[in-house]
Amino acid sequence: MASISTARGRTGLLEKGSSSATPIVFLHGVGSDKSVWVPQIEHFGASRRAIAFDYLGYGESDYMEGASRDDLAAAIFAAMSALGIDRAHICGLSLGGVIAIAMHAAARQRCASLIIADSFAVHPDGQGIYNRSVTASWSMSMRALAEARTGVLVGSAASEALRAEVIETMAVIDPAAYRIGAEAVWLADQRDRAAAIDVPTLILVGDEDGITPPPLSEELHRLIPGSRLEVIAGAGHLTNAEQPEAFNSAIESFLAELG
Repeated sequence: MASISTARGRTGLLEKGSSSATPIVFLHGVGSDKSVWVPQIEHFGASRRAIAFDYLGYGESDYMEGASRDDLAAAIFAAMSALGIDRAHICGLSLGGVIAIAMHAAARQRCASLIIADSFAVHPDGQGIYNRSVTASWSMSMRALAEARTGVLVGSAASEALRAEVIETMAVIDPAAYRIGAEAVWLADQRDRAAAIDVPTLILVGDEDGITPPPLSEELHRLIPGSRLEVIAGAGHLTNAEQPEAFNSAIESFLAELG
């Protein structure tokens, strides 16, 4: 684990690889951190620079009171700049997908492509999920919240080891940062931003995702001109961790077509 000083403070990161190929940046969900991307860092780091970042207040990143989703996006750009990365493929899962859309809206020239996994433009139960998440973060420990949530986060084929890893990762999240992340993701309505995306876009979703189910990815697919949608079998909400080979393969094929 490591961190880097940026214009927005310290930012936690995982990094591997170096080549002339366009780097790829990975953005985690609200109940996770950069460590969820280890399978992707190991895989893509063999052929290009691959980096996973922590959001403000998560992992090894500095906390920012009242940070918005656009602040989270700006912090990722600041971290990219600190690493000398002007332009990258941006891959985000759940909240990460929301931040990827916000990043394109802020600086589309820095986004070589978008890969949006298990996410949405607007969630039909966003307010309800946000209310329940915030209430739970005040009334119980993050470990108890993680234990209560894991059953709906992963699909039926998820191993006990993965379930335990999800709990351990979520258990150490700062509740204040979690509430900021919850607001950033669940209260998002980025339909206009999604419709304006003009870079190559791959949309991925697990067929067992009960939190951001396939119809929400189908809506994204309709909104984003020229986007590609792929459903990953045997995965719930955490497709990259549950089915890493299928997830990585889908991205590899997408990137290969971009040249």
